[in-house]
Amino acid sequence: MKKILIGFYILIIIGIIICLSNSNIFDSKKSEAIAAGEKIYNKNCIFCHGATGKGEGSKTGTALGSQNFLSSVSDKDLYNYVKYGREGTVMPAYGPRMSDKDLKNLVAFIRDWQSEEIELDAPKTISGDPENGKAQYNLYCLNCHGDAGAGKDKMGTALSNPQYLKYTTDKQIWIETAYGREETRMGPSLKGLEGARQLKEKDITDIVTYIRSLEKK
Repeated sequence: MKKILIGFYILIIIGIIICLSNSNIFDSKKSEAIAAGEKIYNKNCIFCHGATGKGEGSKTGTALGSQNFLSSVSDKDLYNYVKYGREGTVMPAYGPRMSDKDLKNLVAFIRDWQSEEIELDAPKTISGDPENGKAQYNLYCLNCHGDAGAGKDKMGTALSNPQYLKYTTDKQIWIETAYGREETRMGPSLKGLEGARQLKEKDITDIVTYIRSLEKK
């Protein structure tokens, strides 16, 4: 009798799990988070990052809706970018201004722009020659990102920014440099792709190594 009751309880539990998985309760919570995040975005972010997240706002803002970008960052990365901002730039730290729930809802809204997951290859080990990286940077990147990665208004993000370097991995910097962000001035740089710059993998690795060295300075 005891075994029959245990089996009955197991069947009930399985039935509950199946019902929950077939219901739209989780989709509903996700939709609520996205809707709440959209309101936060329109209030705080749209002026810089634009209505579609392509950086088309009236003020300076990077393209958050880029499929390349969204395929290279996690929700935790997006959360940190918003929470801690970029010191010394027009991107403030929203941690003191928003609740944890608001930050997560905003991330859900930004993530909802992702319509595809792109496989973007990068070297397993990213360690190169910073001197050659500096030379390549000055030749190909300085015009938009400024001297020593200081950034330029409405041109390129500040790559030497302490928050950027703290919350962005070498792999992510490599991917951004190699593949760029579609429909922006940041075109691909990797040789073989449709970009004006045709850099070898080693050159990109050297550039990333140089950018990382700016963190120590």
